[in-house]
Amino acid sequence: MAKRAFDIFCAALGLALLAPLLVVLAVWVKLDSSGPVFFRQERVGRHGQPFLIHKFRTMRADNAGAQITVGADPRITRSGELLRRYKLDELPQLWDVLRGAMSLVGPRPEVPKYVAMYPEEMRRLVLSVRPGITDPASLRYRNESERLAAASDPEREYIEVVMPAKLALAADYVKQASLGGDLRLIFSTLAALRR
Repeated sequence: MAKRAFDIFCAALGLALLAPLLVVLAVWVKLDSSGPVFFRQERVGRHGQPFLIHKFRTMRADNAGAQITVGADPRITRSGELLRRYKLDELPQLWDVLRGAMSLVGPRPEVPKYVAMYPEEMRRLVLSVRPGITDPASLRYRNESERLAAASDPEREYIEVVMPAKLALAADYVKQASLGGDLRLIFSTLAALRR
């Protein structure tokens, strides 16, 4: 209950304070390339319920292809490059937090394709909480696309190496979750964005 109240307060405050920035970014995305301002994608949420996650669009509107981003992906727009570098594309997820689909801190939500590959026990544990904007795995794998770009088979690297490691971090988070721990992760995330 305290976590949800904290999420609502912070998301509402964040949206109010960041409104001018959000408008500027939305206009930039729209002017930079044709297509919608927001990217919406189905992700798997708490208790396995699907939901649409919101981000600023960082790829061309005709971005059909892999569901993972590898290195200097040619689908990424000019505005998208900067938005991704500073994680500004994630800001619309404050709306997802406010509406209850997500939390500020929690395991990052995955697409159904990869959730179907989770071991059953791990799936139940990780999906027992709301997914988050940030979590320990987000910090550890902040440069995930560069790592995948160095692999001979990026998707296999993701499925066999990166995803299991991220799942283990998510499971540890769920088992030890606390408001104090969430605050530390939020501050660590903000500090990482300045690097």
